[in-house]
Amino acid sequence: MHTAAGNRYDTMKYNRSGNSGLLLPAISLGLWHNFGNANELYGMKEILLGAFDKGITHFDLANNYGPPGGEAENNFGKVLQDELKAYRDELIISTKAGYYMWPGPYGEWGSKKYLVASIDQSLKRMGLPYVDIFYSHRPDPGTPMEETMAALDSIVRSGKALYAGISNYSATQTKEAAAILKKLGTPCVIHQPKYSMFERWVEDKTTADSQSLLDVAGDEGIGCIAFSPLAQGRLSDKYLNGVPADSRVGRNLANGAIQLSDITEAMLEKIKQLNNIALQRNQTLAQMAIAWLLKDKRVTSVLVGASSLPQLHNSIDSLNAAPFSTEELQRINNILGS
Repeated sequence: MHTAAGNRYDTMKYNRSGNSGLLLPAISLGLWHNFGNANELYGMKEILLGAFDKGITHFDLANNYGPPGGEAENNFGKVLQDELKAYRDELIISTKAGYYMWPGPYGEWGSKKYLVASIDQSLKRMGLPYVDIFYSHRPDPGTPMEETMAALDSIVRSGKALYAGISNYSATQTKEAAAILKKLGTPCVIHQPKYSMFERWVEDKTTADSQSLLDVAGDEGIGCIAFSPLAQGRLSDKYLNGVPADSRVGRNLANGAIQLSDITEAMLEKIKQLNNIALQRNQTLAQMAIAWLLKDKRVTSVLVGASSLPQLHNSIDSLNAAPFSTEELQRINNILGS
């Protein structure tokens, strides 16, 4: 059993998720990649325990994370039971359901049948009686929103999850989901969108009353936790001098990982210019990309992945950044074309 660092809460910053009582670390650890059957359990254990020793209390999973699907939950469960079981009450563990998990009509999307079966399977894989947050991983065009939200409400009321969240919902869908959950008495505590310098759709004013997803989250008292903040490694110095063999591109990962075609010459030029600004700020590009997201107080936490402990420590060090100047933000927007 792991003995956690006594100073683990000394330097990490914790932010409230919307209007809820839930505090999340500014940096959370996502297990989307690097925790499947292509990775060694020893390396996973080093990252998970090292994260907790630095004050990262939030570990984010989904039923389909691996690869193959379910493997990240299996591996996390092994480390949790062997090393972190004594600290369960200090952890925020989340999982999700929405994407394809098993064959047939009940193995994906947002029906109550699928979501209830999924949470039961996830709990079994991790060896847990409950998770802290359970998400609808994506909106389902074929299922009434009322059914999906009622399933989340039922799962919370059953004690299988403490909080309900949504992921990948548009601003308009988020307003609808939040209204239904509020009426049911189980508020939407958090939204998990893809958000980075290279993917800024959450800022677009898309609702009938010209609100963005960030606007809706702020007005509804919903926290926001950004995933893929480094655009799967592109917002780092990783690809400036070619494709490393141990990178996501180099390993040719499945399950939504980027491919070589995703790294264009135009993007590399933007990366180089952004990297120059980061160096002038005495930061790595990855650190600057994370700090750029956290400058918006509506962003509760940034969800980072890590293939090694030094990489994770680099991300955590983004919290030491100086505030952005108006000039720096303008230069960044000019590079991004905003």
